Amino acid sequence: MASGMRGHRVGISSRARSMITLAMIFAVLLLVLLILVIVGAPSALNSAAGHGSGATIALKIPQVIRGQKREKEDPAAVLVPYVEPLSWKPRIFLYHNMLTDEECEHLIKLARPNMQKSTVVDSATGRSKDSRVRTSSGTFLNRGQDPIIAGIEKKIADFTFVPVEHGEGLQVLHYEVGQKYEAHYDYFHDSFNTKNGGQRIATVLMYLSDVEAGGETVFPAVQVNSSQVPHWDTLSECAKGGLSVRPKKGMALLFWSMAPDVTLDSRTLHGGCPVIAGNKWSATKWLHVNTYSVPS
Repeated sequence: MASGMRGHRVGISSRARSMITLAMIFAVLLLVLLILVIVGAPSALNSAAGHGSGATIALKIPQVIRGQKREKEDPAAVLVPYVEPLSWKPRIFLYHNMLTDEECEHLIKLARPNMQKSTVVDSATGRSKDSRVRTSSGTFLNRGQDPIIAGIEKKIADFTFVPVEHGEGLQVLHYEVGQKYEAHYDYFHDSFNTKNGGQRIATVLMYLSDVEAGGETVFPAVQVNSSQVPHWDTLSECAKGGLSVRPKKGMALLFWSMAPDVTLDSRTLHGGCPVIAGNKWSATKWLHVNTYSVPS
């Protein structure tokens, strides 16, 4: 009887070892399968994005987000558009290489014959008025004025997910040496200007030219650590007063004047630093909460 019992226990032990071995083999196979899925997922997604029938945004966001990103090491290679988050409170993003040289030159060519002294909004009346806080010259271009402008506005809509119909016409601005725009808000403090389209929700500021020195866009309410800012020593004193962006031809700056809870974000206080050398050309697109009506 004792011998039989020992034999029975040995049989159970053998089956247990077999089950453990099978479980280990299964676990190894599962691990290998998981690795293959992880490695293959990015290429599968890229393939789906390239061949899918649904609408996609033609915007590449490389993992390396500092400096200029090119398809190849060749300096003559086409620059690839990509987005760099600058701040989450407030929400500020930099869209590198958004506009081509041809698009920048086209906007300047259209605007140059009609440039006038820039004005500001009177917070009491909502009307435009001259002010020493803004010394640039500017003009407006109609929304969808020509195919190139319509293409630029489509890029902005794809970037912001705000419909084209919610945007004002482009305002092209020119700053000469010494000209500036002191710190201000883009959202309205009056009820007059919100009758058409509601409040301004966001601003897209596009740089149409490089600037030799100065002309940065600065957010004085957003403080930065100078040790973490590339080329800090090349910034003007004005630009060192907060988070700042140096103008670069073809680049666009997006900031949201309204927070996610739909309150006005006072941290979007911003200004245009004086141009120290060269000329600064830019184009601004203001986006509204609702559809913005433009003259037909």
